[in-house]
Amino acid sequence: MEMAISFHHSSFKAPSIIPNPKFPFPTQLSGLSLSPISSFNSRTASLKFRSRNLTEPVKCSVSQAAQPAIENRSQLKRRSDIRNIAIVAHVDHGKTTLVDAMLRQSKVFRDNQFIQDRVMDSNDLERERGITILSKNTSITYKDTKINIIDTPGHSDFGGEVERILNMVEGVLLVVDSVEGPMPQTRFVLKKALEFGLAVVVVVNKIDRPSARPDFVINSTFELFIELNATDEQCDFQAIYASGIKGKAGLSPDNLAEDLGPLFESIIRCIPGPHIDKDGALQMLATNIEYDEHKGRIAIGRLHAGVLQKGMEVRVCTSEDSCRFGRISELFVYEKFIRTPAEKVEAGDICAVCGIEDIQIGETIADKASGKPLPAIKVEEPTVKMAFSINTSPFVGREGKYVTSRNLRDRLYRELERNLAMKVEDGETADTFIVSGRGTLHITILIENMRREGFEFMVGPPKVINKKVDDKLLEPYEIATVEVPEEHMGAVVELLGRRRGQMIDMQGVGSEGTTFLKYKIPTRGLLGLRNAILTASRGTAILNTIFDSYGPWAGDIVTRDLGSLVAFEDGSSTSYALASSQERGQMFIGPGVEVYKGQIVGIHQRPGDLSLNICKKKAATNVRSNKEQTVVLDTPLDYSLDDCIEYIQEDELVEVTPSSIRMCKNPKFAAAKKSR
Repeated sequence: MEMAISFHHSSFKAPSIIPNPKFPFPTQLSGLSLSPISSFNSRTASLKFRSRNLTEPVKCSVSQAAQPAIENRSQLKRRSDIRNIAIVAHVDHGKTTLVDAMLRQSKVFRDNQFIQDRVMDSNDLERERGITILSKNTSITYKDTKINIIDTPGHSDFGGEVERILNMVEGVLLVVDSVEGPMPQTRFVLKKALEFGLAVVVVVNKIDRPSARPDFVINSTFELFIELNATDEQCDFQAIYASGIKGKAGLSPDNLAEDLGPLFESIIRCIPGPHIDKDGALQMLATNIEYDEHKGRIAIGRLHAGVLQKGMEVRVCTSEDSCRFGRISELFVYEKFIRTPAEKVEAGDICAVCGIEDIQIGETIADKASGKPLPAIKVEEPTVKMAFSINTSPFVGREGKYVTSRNLRDRLYRELERNLAMKVEDGETADTFIVSGRGTLHITILIENMRREGFEFMVGPPKVINKKVDDKLLEPYEIATVEVPEEHMGAVVELLGRRRGQMIDMQGVGSEGTTFLKYKIPTRGLLGLRNAILTASRGTAILNTIFDSYGPWAGDIVTRDLGSLVAFEDGSSTSYALASSQERGQMFIGPGVEVYKGQIVGIHQRPGDLSLNICKKKAATNVRSNKEQTVVLDTPLDYSLDDCIEYIQEDELVEVTPSSIRMCKNPKFAAAKKSR
């Protein structure tokens, strides 16, 4: 039995209009065995299905936009023995777990080798937080084809990592959760992939979840392609249904293979080999930088043209006019889970280059005689800024190793070499620096890394970066999505409304009585929102945000109703003083903690700040009945670095040291009040 269905280009619509919900266009019809890859013509789409024994190979369409900027296109050829792919998705949709399964099934590790979960998250901070922060390379071999895989971050704050990585690949695996469907970061990474003209394979992951709804996810993803103005060829994506944690994949949600074979086959067939000019002049774009104590700076990128050899003299170009010369001391390719030394690398492969001490991300390693630079990497502008300054508290120098403004300045400007989406500027004074990033998490990760390196400094509250266009003040807006149980929906809607949020969509999700809310809200309204939403929903809400656009100033927003409890004097906190202080609000500290005047020690239960003496000791009297009273203290609030940065307001600072995180009132604001 053979059946063909044709769609004329003029009447081509999103799948939501298809009357039968069992038909998740474009890659799967329920109850029929789908050919591994469907073909799509720019005029007519023809989907062919057979009930059994499909033998003829079917070719995947790929947009012609995915070509490197090399002048002589007549010499371009495809390499069939290599595939370069990036795995992109929203946070927690299972990218890194899927890479784990791919590595295991391609025999990268020995059978008796101990492998920890999320092996690609090698950074300590990534393991602690359970998120991917830095993109990482690995490779596997499947049926004589080398597949270079790049695992990317899912948080919108690290979108700069994703943007530059897409320069290195010809296709992406777009991983989508089988329940949540496309989320804000899914939209962002897909938009970037389509702009680069990359081939897309959609992987509906976590298909084994009880409330999985694959038909809805495929239809929603297809509608997202249409919204983002994808070409006909890109809309004809291949859909794979997978369970990353079980290591299974299939072409239908009800019929998974025992391994990831269908996923590997789709990568080989749907994602084209690199378009290269093998005999052309050498061109390689440095897309990532790593540092090794013995080898120095290591540039990572894809070789677009020519052949790169160990010991080769090269030209390093920033632009046509700005070039310098260097020599390749060592050359590496990615094989399985490690970097392997190589004598030469041919165009199309991803490699790592040592020997050029001052190479930067975005520079081109080119032929010494006739090399020309490739287009530079562009990333979106930052939207949030924070002020970093030296530590001025009485406890300065007790715990940190690097405390001077010179140490702080050198470290911040060194971060720019690798973190393209971040900007650093000198502040109003010599010991203040303004750091701009894509979100508070983006900057918080830098703060946490510096703290672990032994730095001691202070940071101010996050502020949005506004723009002025035609004398009108514009501020950044973000799309916020909240999943919340129905019983807490009223409190969350009220909270978002107070912060100038505008509701775009509201719908029920799954069978658990969860409501999905979608808002457009000023970035200012998001500062401190995560904790407030968790409080309003008793810890059950899930908040996701992504930058949308700049819009008109929304007016004043109150982000915190309550004031702070402030230490009255230097000293050590006592149980006696805390017993009476906790009646005024919630405390951040317990007894026996060293504090200083101006340190924030709790949250006041009313608006406005209140100074407290928490170092007061019980007077030693000569009363004969000197029995000690039993004091019951409440458990102090344990605020993390992220919580502290969300909490502080304009006149407050966070003091960051390797051992402690404290909050204090900004002495400059206190001095300004006195002078009035």
